[in-house]
Amino acid sequence: MAPTPHNSAISPKVQEALDARDALAAALTRAGIQLPAMDIRTPWLDDREAEASYALVHLGICSAPIAHALAAVIMNGLAP
Repeated sequence: MAPTPHNSAISPKVQEALDARDALAAALTRAGIQLPAMDIRTPWLDDREAEASYALVHLGICSAPIAHALAAVIMNGLAP
């Protein structure tokens, strides 16, 4: 997933969510995992995103093998 360019019309909270999405996508890509439905969600339609007071990173759905791969990456990262 290509990084989203910074846009002054986008609220800081939406930009924060975009940056978090891009960072997570990059980390997952390095681990060989892709969540193709990753996006951000604001409390209203995208045409008002410049006014959003918060935004959430939406991870979407994934297959069972991808969920197992994601769990393995997390568990390996927690290993002492």
